[in-house]
Amino acid sequence: MPITNFALQLQNIYKQFGSKMAVQNLTLNIEYGEVFAFLGPNGAGKTTTIKMLVGLLQPTAGTIQIGNFSMAQQPLQAKQKLAYVPDQPFLYEKLTGREMLEFVGQMYGLSSTEIQSKTQELISLLELHEYVDLLCESYSHGMKQRLVFATALLHNPEVLILDEPMVGLDPKSARIVKNLIKELSQKKVAVFMSTHSLEVAEETATRIGIIHLGELIALGTLDELRNKLNGKQKLEEIFLELTLDPSEK
Repeated sequence: MPITNFALQLQNIYKQFGSKMAVQNLTLNIEYGEVFAFLGPNGAGKTTTIKMLVGLLQPTAGTIQIGNFSMAQQPLQAKQKLAYVPDQPFLYEKLTGREMLEFVGQMYGLSSTEIQSKTQELISLLELHEYVDLLCESYSHGMKQRLVFATALLHNPEVLILDEPMVGLDPKSARIVKNLIKELSQKKVAVFMSTHSLEVAEETATRIGIIHLGELIALGTLDELRNKLNGKQKLEEIFLELTLDPSEK
């Protein structure tokens, strides 16, 4: 996997819905192995940005590149490089977890041997042993989320895009997901994560971006953000300082 080129590039991205500009002039370069936390209040433009990254929405202006592929001009090649875990896990309820993994593997064109080998690896990594052969309809939210992570990682993506991955997770599932994010980073997978959990961002992110009213208002490591805001130590303090209306502070 190349380490000199960017895993993910957004250049001068705008997204307009009618008269509302949801995202404006967003430029980001994400490196392989980076865990990038994308933070912002509700309605700031986080989910809109993620939907553009994975090809569910088209930018009004600007370009998105996954590895060496343009999302606009080479969407299939770009999507082969990435995986997406949405905030609400979707599974086929009448399949078992193992059948779901086999189905997704076939969609990606993996061989039976590849699917079986990768399935065993992911069952171990995400601690799916107890329920992988049960119907998905019987799963708790945390179990579903872990299986969705497994389906996302079957084809060894170079970029993993997460939209609120910790929502509704019990402490054990949350710990498994946080450990997984760190492990993927060590394997040079780029992780782009939207989250409201500032604690998770502090614990896992190598760099942080804060978006507010559609504009990127802060970008850097946690230490860089601390220095810019007069030494505020906690990410929560930094976030509130940048995003709260003066009358709310």
